[in-house]
Amino acid sequence: MEFIVANFAPIMFAGLICFLLLGFPVAFSLGACGLFFGLVGIELGVFQSSVMAWLPQRLIGIMANDTLLAVPFFTLMGLILERSGMAEDLLDTVGQVFGPMRGGLALAVIFVGALLAATTGVVAASVISMGLISLPIMLRYGYDRRLSSGVIAASGTLAQIIPPSLVLIIMADQLGKSVGDMYKGAFLPGFMLMGLYVLYVVFLAIFKPTQVPALPTEARTFRQPDGSGGYTSLVALTALSAVVAVWLARNMAAVHTWFQGEEVTFVATDEKVVVAMCGGVFLALVIALVNKGLKLNLLSRLAERVTFVLIPPLLLIFLVLGTIFLGVATPTEGGAMGAVGALVMAWVRRRMSFSLLKQAMASTTRLSSFVMFILIGATVFSLVFQAADGPIWVEHLLSSLPGGPVGFLIAVNVLVFFLAFFLDYFELSFIVVPLLAPVAHKLGIDLIWFGVLLAVNMQTSFMHPPFGFALFFLRSVAPEKQYVDRVTQKVMEPVTTMQIYKGAIPFVLIQLTMVGVLIAFPQIVTGALDKEVKVNLDDIGAQMRDSLKPEGDAPPADPYGTPEEQAPKAEPGAPGAEPAPTAPATPATPEPAAQTEESDPMKAMQDALKPTKP
Repeated sequence: MEFIVANFAPIMFAGLICFLLLGFPVAFSLGACGLFFGLVGIELGVFQSSVMAWLPQRLIGIMANDTLLAVPFFTLMGLILERSGMAEDLLDTVGQVFGPMRGGLALAVIFVGALLAATTGVVAASVISMGLISLPIMLRYGYDRRLSSGVIAASGTLAQIIPPSLVLIIMADQLGKSVGDMYKGAFLPGFMLMGLYVLYVVFLAIFKPTQVPALPTEARTFRQPDGSGGYTSLVALTALSAVVAVWLARNMAAVHTWFQGEEVTFVATDEKVVVAMCGGVFLALVIALVNKGLKLNLLSRLAERVTFVLIPPLLLIFLVLGTIFLGVATPTEGGAMGAVGALVMAWVRRRMSFSLLKQAMASTTRLSSFVMFILIGATVFSLVFQAADGPIWVEHLLSSLPGGPVGFLIAVNVLVFFLAFFLDYFELSFIVVPLLAPVAHKLGIDLIWFGVLLAVNMQTSFMHPPFGFALFFLRSVAPEKQYVDRVTQKVMEPVTTMQIYKGAIPFVLIQLTMVGVLIAFPQIVTGALDKEVKVNLDDIGAQMRDSLKPEGDAPPADPYGTPEEQAPKAEPGAPGAEPAPTAPATPATPEPAAQTEESDPMKAMQDALKPTKP
């Protein structure tokens, strides 16, 4: 028994692993393990029975957590957009834009995956939508099956890291940080990862062109009557929007001064980017609407199609993320605006129906309940684990690793990578992150950087053969048997499970490369965050003492003096003024002794406010 009491925390953690390996659902494994070891710990005297009395308050705290309200809002927004046909229109349109170049369809899948990630935030919806729409087209025109499968699965997982990602909301809640700061930190790494995907496809287009052929001429539907592609007006419209956006960004202070009527000299970078991009894409939309309404024929069919399909989701992205970045709205309010915007977009496109709304709300309820049950189980487990000094055991185990913070980060990411073979990102966020965050904070690691780093690593949990969920999602929609293509009428071979697994491996390596880049260059994450304002209590105390001192050495005047004392006095030498009395020459009196530190109340206040060193 003494051995069990002395090693209660590691035995409890090993018990959780056994529960999970037996195949029990994660939420119930966490809760059952926490309750079982809680009763055992009370019987063995590891901790007091009053520990379990804290559990109801913890559960009430979960229900009162405003941050987690953003999860159902963003889920509903993504499901409505996905079920209203936005993904199909985006893939069709972007595929036509990039079709004439080798690897164009793969690039279209990557860009659409990034757009869906920024609007839906749900991996399953992105992978299934692109698998149903783009996989048959890529197979039809001769794309390599492994590449087609890998690029669809990897692009769908961008919803893990590109805001408004659900995992970033959970990560911010577990780390005790702002969701807005987590979104800011993940914005650049998410698009850098997308850029690495693009570089891989470009590499294949140069060195293995047979795997990524260009779209044939007969497959390009948005052509002009004279046979041209219509790229000239599209490039001109894009260039005009970019010029307007750059002008707005450079002259944002002058715009604020004109709008507010008072001089503004500084505008935050976040506001410049959001407002400038909103202005650029809104101008393109206005030009397209005027051109179509007045039948000016200034834009080609391709340019009009791109504008009407891409601009609404882009404006929705800027509306949601922009208000969060600028601090105008909380993530919960931003998610609510996004859900309303998705409903409006579906209604404008005449694809809004009661059945669509019912399906989206049912799926949102299931996902939100799934998250809530896991969080309740994790709370039960963590309560007992903390009572048994589990965090101290984890801290001693990890803080003694060689290499300092870098060695800790490498070890943690290797651990998370292998745990991701068996656990998904929700389970990792609720089980592993609360154990690692205190150690990272003690080692001086920025928790926003740490959270984004783990989020990129957890992204591989969707791509791991053989348990990756993105691979399962793609397997559910990929053809399993021979079929006849509806356009070419050719017999097409199926996509095997092994081809899906092999196609995922290069993208898993790319994701791990991104993890290494973030470890080597933390400023990629931290550079986008607001600088911390440091307050010097000594300077504040000195300023307060100076403001309390009377002017000169004279004592402060009595505000309730006699009427004669309060009457205004004439200047010496003025008519009617009394002659100035001449003071006798007396030796100067010594100044009163300075107040000692013990009797100085401001010094005592400063000392009380200073944080004590651990």
